[in-house]
Amino acid sequence: MDKKRYVIGLDLGTTSAKAVIFKKDGSVVSEAEQTYPFLDTDAAKAEQDPLAIENAAIEAIRRSLVTGGISGDEVLSVGLSSAMHSLICVDENNEPLSSVITWADRRSAEQATRLKMSTEGTEIYQQSGTPIHPMSPLAKLIWMRETAYGPYERASKFLSIKEFLTSRWFGVDAVDYSVASATGLFDIKEMTWNEQALNVAGIDRSQLSTPVAPTYVFHGLDARVSERTGLRVDVPFVAGASDGPLANLGIGAINPGETAITIGTSGAIRQMANRPNTDEQQNVFCYGVTEDLWILGGPTNNGAIVLQWLKDTLGEKEVEEAAKNGDDAFTLLTARAEQASPGSNGLLFLPYLNGERAPHWDANARGSYIGLSMDHRKEHFLRAGMEGVMFNLYNIHEAVGRLVGETTSLYANGGFARSPFWVQMLADMFGQDVHLPSSHQSAAWGAAWFSMLAIGEVRDLASIKEYIPMQGKVTPHADTSARYRELYGVYRNIYETLKPTFDALQRVQQ
Repeated sequence: MDKKRYVIGLDLGTTSAKAVIFKKDGSVVSEAEQTYPFLDTDAAKAEQDPLAIENAAIEAIRRSLVTGGISGDEVLSVGLSSAMHSLICVDENNEPLSSVITWADRRSAEQATRLKMSTEGTEIYQQSGTPIHPMSPLAKLIWMRETAYGPYERASKFLSIKEFLTSRWFGVDAVDYSVASATGLFDIKEMTWNEQALNVAGIDRSQLSTPVAPTYVFHGLDARVSERTGLRVDVPFVAGASDGPLANLGIGAINPGETAITIGTSGAIRQMANRPNTDEQQNVFCYGVTEDLWILGGPTNNGAIVLQWLKDTLGEKEVEEAAKNGDDAFTLLTARAEQASPGSNGLLFLPYLNGERAPHWDANARGSYIGLSMDHRKEHFLRAGMEGVMFNLYNIHEAVGRLVGETTSLYANGGFARSPFWVQMLADMFGQDVHLPSSHQSAAWGAAWFSMLAIGEVRDLASIKEYIPMQGKVTPHADTSARYRELYGVYRNIYETLKPTFDALQRVQQ
């Protein structure tokens, strides 16, 4: 009797590695999370230690098995998920020559702005589906070339964090279509590297991994990793995809009109499509997932990190004391925000604390409170901050809808989905029911599902809908939705009005 009863989704996020063990019906058996920090850097840098991430991934797998009381012999397969846009310079032995330069790194802002304004930049976007922005490895590579960045000049290869692990663990350089798409170096129509973009970056395709389907199977796990994780050396690891499309898959948002919203540290709104689609406005991304499936959407730099900033900046003594006593500070903050009425007494917040990606793709954008008066209290600042994140997501939703059509079903996942207050705000802002999964590890489940598809355990992608435990839906309040529609008409014009000010401030700071 075959005792292989479990599958693992390994998700390499911005701040942690998560290993989630599922039964084949989608129920979570065990999970473990291992965090890793950003390195001490200046404001424009956002780097991490690739070896620390590798160790975190190994430890997360080990702990998930131990916590679940599961033997490595019981694991059927492992599917891989990762955050997008990471870049590591490595030597021929897959040893890192640089830190992981993450999506949040802004040192290539000048290069990205210059390329975006050019005809060549528009052509590359139309082919790659990746908006020209400092987040993309394309912009990072141009910056490296122009600044004679030492690791770039010595590198044999350029890898994402997922490729870094699989190259070291299996001795094979392969990258799934969605991670490749997010580099800005890929042709999403031909599913191969784009020579025009490679020339601009100053590299050739021999320095990049072979693009593969998400069902590509890695065989022969390195013995030291096998020993440290507790997995068998012959357990199949499957390429999977980036966390965005996997979150859609894991929540069941895979058909036209089914939109998924994820908010963690950052956030995104995404919808699957059966053909690639871009336009010259460059408001949204379009990444390949399989040879006949693409994902369109927009990411925001400013998700729950806005609430973290509000906690640190407006931190109240009772919240800090409660946190010391083991209570959740964010639950207390949202409770305080709930004391303010929808619309925060006329206070609006532009949530661009870290610049912004979609829909403006402007690294110079900054946060702003608009409409301040003597009547405003902390609860108004808190609620306006959370509403600002939602207004921005709705702005992205409009841009995505222009290319893929209206949303018929709305799904939510990520850390914010644990907050009833924030999910209700989402339903009210969008004026639609919000469907919630029982597990918030949708990307990991999507990765695990691809792994089962790769080895013949499931018949197709669409059948995952039968194996997603859901906890129900949240319905919008009609009066609040009407209030938000009125305020959104004001909010959507604020960025364009303030953009000259943001650009002027950036020039003064330089």
